Amino acid sequence: MIPAEFDYTAPASLEEAISALRQGGEDAKLLAGGHSLLPLMKLRLAAPSLLVDLRRVPGLAGVARGNGTWRIGALTPHAVLEHTPELGVVSAAAATIADPQVRNRGTIGGSLVHGDPASDLPAVMMACEASVTVQGPSGQRTIPALELFQGYMETALAADEVLTEVRMPVLDGWGFGYEKFNRRSEDWAMVAVSAVVNARDGTCEDVRVGLTNMGSVPLRAPAVEEALRGKQLDAESIAAAAEQAAEGTDPPADLNASAEYKRHLARVLCRRALEKAAGLSS
Repeated sequence: MIPAEFDYTAPASLEEAISALRQGGEDAKLLAGGHSLLPLMKLRLAAPSLLVDLRRVPGLAGVARGNGTWRIGALTPHAVLEHTPELGVVSAAAATIADPQVRNRGTIGGSLVHGDPASDLPAVMMACEASVTVQGPSGQRTIPALELFQGYMETALAADEVLTEVRMPVLDGWGFGYEKFNRRSEDWAMVAVSAVVNARDGTCEDVRVGLTNMGSVPLRAPAVEEALRGKQLDAESIAAAAEQAAEGTDPPADLNASAEYKRHLARVLCRRALEKAAGLSS
């Protein structure tokens, strides 16, 4: 289908973009990569009156490391994350997103602001305890990833705020695993699990697990984390902890799978991701 009629602007600065958003009101939308918004517009599920394209705004792309933190610009394409293996689980997850064409155009900021619980990166950001920096008419503020996702495709950003960068701690020495189940390699995840593990002498000192498409928002799996933290990292303890992966979740049933089957997938994928993060499998 053809999208409904809309106005378009490509401001040359962040201040101009924020001003355009404020003037456009609730019917104005940002265009970061377009691979989430444009399909909705073609289906007439979204009909913004104004698109504010960020492609000309400087300083919103790139990956840099400093002071124990990764800084990732909001307009950084998934392909850059994919080819930055130092990012660990973020790189692994980015490599599974759709196809090379989408990964070269879609951006991390666009994915996070879209807030789709079936997207790969939101739950990964929660597992990494990342935060986002946003800027609006009132200035700049930081939102932890754990507080970013408010409801189905709803985030904590105001209508006139722009996500400018993602910051996440450098997880040197942590193991990681990302497991995703879908019908075809380029589909959205039916369920995905991201895991990062910090171990010492075979004991789990810390662990974080993110769940994709297991509710109306991306989720952490606190029951799994509590069950494994402080335990010996062996196949038995990981399997026991992974059995808690579906606790407190409400996965949507659809044509691909029932809610109960997705809970089963979460347990299986959690075990596999944790085993990979612990170095028990490749």
